[in-house]
Amino acid sequence: MCGRFNVNDDSFVQLLLEGLEVENPQQQRFSDFITPCQPVSIIVEEQGQRSLRDATWWLLLDRIDGGFKPSRYTSFNTRYDKVNQPGSAGYQSFRSQRCIIPASGFGETQFVNKKPVSYHNMTATEQALAFAGLYRLWRHPQTGELAYSCSIITNAPHPKLKHIHTKASPAMLMPHQYDMWLDPNNSDINQLNSVLTPRIVTPLSAQPINKPSLREAVGDSFMIEKD
Repeated sequence: MCGRFNVNDDSFVQLLLEGLEVENPQQQRFSDFITPCQPVSIIVEEQGQRSLRDATWWLLLDRIDGGFKPSRYTSFNTRYDKVNQPGSAGYQSFRSQRCIIPASGFGETQFVNKKPVSYHNMTATEQALAFAGLYRLWRHPQTGELAYSCSIITNAPHPKLKHIHTKASPAMLMPHQYDMWLDPNNSDINQLNSVLTPRIVTPLSAQPINKPSLREAVGDSFMIEKD
């Protein structure tokens, strides 16, 4: 996953929020081009209630006068092979601060010799995507401000996506995993680790584009079937 996704104001996203019984669905953020460090909507479960929170798409924040800013350490994604590594940025969050990040699709860039050679926009065609996310809650010692930050877990590359992106694939939750993922009291590592397997949960339409900033089609779209 190459640092961009989108959330459409459509029935798929609304059904996801309704199914999860989110108390404030009207606060969902929508955008067709979300990039790291921007505010995103995350679903968290706190004190038995599920709600949307605004979060910075960058897990590690630094405190500054009057607020927070993204750390110099890249943390918009958290690799699957780091979440069980003590001391890593996502270790504690994986165990008690997990979230769902609703999405309609995501972007991928293919690199050869560290140079981009192709771009694709991936769109879910039968349901909204529920990215497996991690979050942190920060309190500013001077102002008392509370701030959420988040990252998306990335798994190993999926075989069906290797011709689009060879490095990683976003962790997508299946519906039967939603409850256990959001439950902050769930510390069953075997259950949690089940999310760390590359999986395509809904058919994806892959559209070749000229570049992420323009997102103009440069070829015919094609389907990638779900697992």
